[in-house]
Amino acid sequence: MAAAGSLSKPATRKPGGVVVPHRAKWRQRQAAGFVSGLLRGIATTVRFETGEFPALLAQPSREPVIFSIWHNRLAAALIFNQRCGKRYVGGKPMAAMVSASRDGGFLARVLELFGIEPVRGSSSRRGPQALREFATMAERGFDLVITPDGPRGPCYQVQDGVVHTAQLTGLAVVPVSFHLNWKVRPNSWDRFQIPLPFSRCRIRVGEFIRVPREIRDEDRAALRHKLKRAMMDLTVD
Repeated sequence: MAAAGSLSKPATRKPGGVVVPHRAKWRQRQAAGFVSGLLRGIATTVRFETGEFPALLAQPSREPVIFSIWHNRLAAALIFNQRCGKRYVGGKPMAAMVSASRDGGFLARVLELFGIEPVRGSSSRRGPQALREFATMAERGFDLVITPDGPRGPCYQVQDGVVHTAQLTGLAVVPVSFHLNWKVRPNSWDRFQIPLPFSRCRIRVGEFIRVPREIRDEDRAALRHKLKRAMMDLTVD
């Protein structure tokens, strides 16, 4: 699920076992504002290539879906939604799962500045509660966004969160990948991709994947493998 970093301080735990997500501190909020402004500026110069984008996604009246996006493609996904979301995905409101850690507080603020509602939690922190909150957002008509290899990786390995979310909500999973021809890649666990000005970004969308409400553990593993294969077919590094 979406998160930033693997060495961040975990969320605090109150008496009774309630996990409280870290909120962005003032320095993080300042940094988030800078990053948001930088990405918005770059977004005005990026040329998007959508190819055969599914027409169904552009219909505002469609049911919500779960967009599955690799963690290192988050920046490209944000600028695409900011520039082209209304045209290609119907302009529906979006919610994204973000780690409850301190680093997650920074990412949550960046998402808020892009108009995306963060839901704080991961498989290890606030997982069940966050999953229920996520499902509630879907009931309210939000599209959901999950990075299936987050928050700690390994890169390009699908974790359980996306399958659990699809099983609970009954929503289709939509594999999406972004390919930037010009980018910077820091030495992070996922080699996060930062678009450069005047780059081209090719968006590829895979076939929708449905997860039955009642499935066995071995079926869940098979669906994770199916999603990984679908996403890797779309991925160009």
